[in-house]
Amino acid sequence: MPSISPPSGTSAPERSLNQDTGPAAGAAGSVPAMTRNRPFGWLLVITGAIGWLASGTLVLEKLAVLQDPNHTTVCDVNPWISCGDVMKTWQSSLFGFPNMFIGIVAFAVIITVGMALLSGATFARWFWIGLQTGVTLGFVFVVWLWSQALYDIHILCPFCMIVWAAMIPLFVWVTIRNITAGVIPVPAKAARVLGDSGWIITALLYVAVIATIFFAFIQVFAGTSGF
Repeated sequence: MPSISPPSGTSAPERSLNQDTGPAAGAAGSVPAMTRNRPFGWLLVITGAIGWLASGTLVLEKLAVLQDPNHTTVCDVNPWISCGDVMKTWQSSLFGFPNMFIGIVAFAVIITVGMALLSGATFARWFWIGLQTGVTLGFVFVVWLWSQALYDIHILCPFCMIVWAAMIPLFVWVTIRNITAGVIPVPAKAARVLGDSGWIITALLYVAVIATIFFAFIQVFAGTSGF
């Protein structure tokens, strides 16, 4: 459970959120700035808010489609960019209900955790393990949805892509935070390298997503689509 002031016996992994301790502490005795409570809290709030708003928009559009199957969503641009067409696929309701409802709940949790960190709360190791598990499962789910959109459905949903964009830095930095804090045990050298490469990893993942979209839809861009 969160607490505003860490107890006297706080372990090193918990202290590393605010102090220069943990396996990622380098020669200068510092941890990556983004893993400290305040910047990390803001990262959670911002990515959570972006994902929540995108999911919320999809929920509203889904409800409109349920009321009127002929409803044109705000992102129905053409046969290859259409939230409405994606909503009609089985992948959009993998667990028996619309996927965007998962996003509404999950991103609300992320925002809450971020606000708690900004207010000075600390969390036990089990909490961070739970958050890591949830974010990792969410990232895997998003990767699956991304692959389905590109290689099976052949339609892009702009608001879904906003969720993808929010999940990338969220997953990268939650993982790096837990590595540098000792929640995920890795060698000190590897932890330092990862801690210094967070934004590089994030940028590379964005480039990879853009590249896969380009090559998956190259026929569309070339005007010779056979989809």
